Amino acid sequence: MSAAAPLLEPAVAEAAATPERHFARRALHSLRRDPVALASVIVVLVLAVVAIFAPLIAPHDPVHAYSNGLSAQGAPVHPGKDFLLGTDPNGRDVLSRLISGTRVSLLVGVVATGLAALIGVIVGTIAGYVGGIVDSVLMRFTDVVLSFPLLLFCIALIAVTGPSTRNVVLVIAFAYWTYLARIVRSLVLSLKEREFVTAARTLGTRDITILRRHILPHLAPAIVVYATLGIAASIMIEASLSYLGIGVPLPQASWGQMVSQGQQYFQSAPWLLIVPGVCLILTVLAFNLAGDWLTDLLDPAEEGPR
Repeated sequence: MSAAAPLLEPAVAEAAATPERHFARRALHSLRRDPVALASVIVVLVLAVVAIFAPLIAPHDPVHAYSNGLSAQGAPVHPGKDFLLGTDPNGRDVLSRLISGTRVSLLVGVVATGLAALIGVIVGTIAGYVGGIVDSVLMRFTDVVLSFPLLLFCIALIAVTGPSTRNVVLVIAFAYWTYLARIVRSLVLSLKEREFVTAARTLGTRDITILRRHILPHLAPAIVVYATLGIAASIMIEASLSYLGIGVPLPQASWGQMVSQGQQYFQSAPWLLIVPGVCLILTVLAFNLAGDWLTDLLDPAEEGPR
C-alpha cells in the first residue's frame, strides 16, 4: 500500500486538476461565443489595471491645481495637448482625476462587497445550518435591515459616522450583506438535507468540518456571482454618496463628486459632466454583464456532460 502511494499521487493530482481545466476551457469557449460578455470582461480587466497602476498612468497630480489649468477668465481649460480631457474649475487635470477616481471606485466596490459577502455568508450559513431560534433571530434582523431603502440607509449611517472612504466602505458593507445572507440561508437549508451531509453527520463528523468541506464549497458559485454584481452596486452607492457630498472627501477624486461638480458647468465645459458619467455607466454595465455571464457559466444545468 505504502509502495503504491507514490505511484498514485500523480493520478490524484491529475484528477484534482481536471475540473479546473474543464472550467477554464468552458469559460474561454463561452467568451468566444458571447462577444458582449467578452467585452465586459475586457473592460473589467482594463479597469483593474488602471486602478492598480493609477499613480503611474496619471499624467498629472490629480489633486494639484495648475497655474495654467484655468483660462484668463478663470474658466476650466478645454481639452488640449497639455490636458487631454481639460481641467476642472479648480485647475486640476480631469484625466488624472478620472484615473484616480477609478482606483477609489474599485477599491470601495471590491472591499465593501468583500466585507458584505463575508457577513452575509456567516449570517446565512449559521441561520440555515443551526435553524430554530437562532435562524429566527438572525433572519428577523436581516428583514429589519432589508426594510430600509438602501441609499437612504447609507445616507443615514454616513450622517452618523461622518464622510470618509473608510466609513463609506463600512456603511455599504453593513447595508448590503442582507441579500447574500438570504440566498446563502436558502442554499444551506437545502444542502444540509443532502445525502452526503447526512452521511458525514452519521459518521460523527463535526459540524465545523461539515460546513468547511461539504457545504461552503457548494456556496462558491453564488458568492462569486453576488460579488461581481455587488461591486457594481457598491460603486453606484459610493458615486451617489459622493455626488451628494457625503462620500469620499475632497480633494480625493471620485466619479460621483466629479459629476456633481460638472453639472454646474454643463454648457460651458460639458466634458466635466460627460466624461465621469460615461465612465460610471460603462463600469457598472461591465460588472453587471460580467455577473450575468458568470451566472450562466456557473449554472450546473449549463455545464453539460464532462
